[in-house]
Amino acid sequence: MPAAPFDWTDAEARRRAAAGLVRTLRPRPADADLLDLASNDYLGLTRRPEVTGAAADAARRWGAGSTGSRLVTGTTALHAELERELADFCGFEAALVFSSGYAANLAVLTALTAHGSLIVSDAGNHASIVDGCRLSRAETAVVPHADPEAVRKTLGAHPGRRALVVSDSVFSVDGDAAPLEAHAAACREHGAALVVDDAHGLGVLGDGGRGALHAAGLAGAPDVVATATLSKSLGSQGGAVLGPARVVEHLVNAARTFIFDTGLAPAAAGAALASLRLLRREPDLAGRARTVAATLHARLTAAGLAAVRPDAAVVSVRAPSPDEALQWAADCRAEGVAVGCFRPPSVPDGVSRLRLTARADLTGQQIDRAVATILRTAPPC
Repeated sequence: MPAAPFDWTDAEARRRAAAGLVRTLRPRPADADLLDLASNDYLGLTRRPEVTGAAADAARRWGAGSTGSRLVTGTTALHAELERELADFCGFEAALVFSSGYAANLAVLTALTAHGSLIVSDAGNHASIVDGCRLSRAETAVVPHADPEAVRKTLGAHPGRRALVVSDSVFSVDGDAAPLEAHAAACREHGAALVVDDAHGLGVLGDGGRGALHAAGLAGAPDVVATATLSKSLGSQGGAVLGPARVVEHLVNAARTFIFDTGLAPAAAGAALASLRLLRREPDLAGRARTVAATLHARLTAAGLAAVRPDAAVVSVRAPSPDEALQWAADCRAEGVAVGCFRPPSVPDGVSRLRLTARADLTGQQIDRAVATILRTAPPC
């Protein structure tokens, strides 16, 4: 008798368990009594009444779902309104909303490349970028992390080819920022496009949270495209591409994750639009998130923990091992503080970490509690 077709998954499960890399789903109640330093709700907007109310209003007006792909029935006036305001806020000519940030990255990397073209990708890029590179027909060159000289040399080694350089603006593991101005200069020397995933920059960096590209003076440039998510600072769901109008028009006609995907649910579009308008009215939210991050970093490192200096709202604290990272996060949760836990293969350097979200709405008392809990539960060095 041949083996059952999925018997191999048992061996994979044993391998994960031996390495301390088992992942489990943990449903949370709506009223969980936890101090949240684990989510990506950087500005604390996901439960703001203006945001939840806008989501409910959109669902009542437009329905629970968008009912089809954006090119059939899935585009509403609400989607178009969100795209106009998002492009205007971030300083780009046009925007296109997707069902997720993951889908937005796949769209850009597959629709803006072709067989024989070149993608230069940072070694620390998000998995959605990695997958987009794999799905494209382009040759992909992975360069050392945050190294514009490596980008320049790689582009110079492929003269005359259509090329695209892609990087996160703020890297999700350590919270460090990419050298965007230097990347743009390297691209312009060789006629390459620059694509930046601003998932962790929008709402946190730039004037009033307009994003990392706005802060770098690159927003609206004809050779720059940004991707973003609506699920972090904007507290909703979905993704977007921002760039020249002709690029957006091309994606409408060529991006498979746009053409063949059901449009973003109206409730998510309404919530994201409400958050965007809140951010316009409360521009200090962005600076507050950065201040909280700097405070967490300063207090944890002063106490002897190894933490990476944050460039935005992610604070990364090193752990001795995957098992100890997992236990540390569990101990924090047991004491009422939820923190993220990053272990291989989610971390490219193999170093396990606690990942803390510095939310703009955290009070001084909550920061004190979080720091005390993290220090009290820390594994021995």
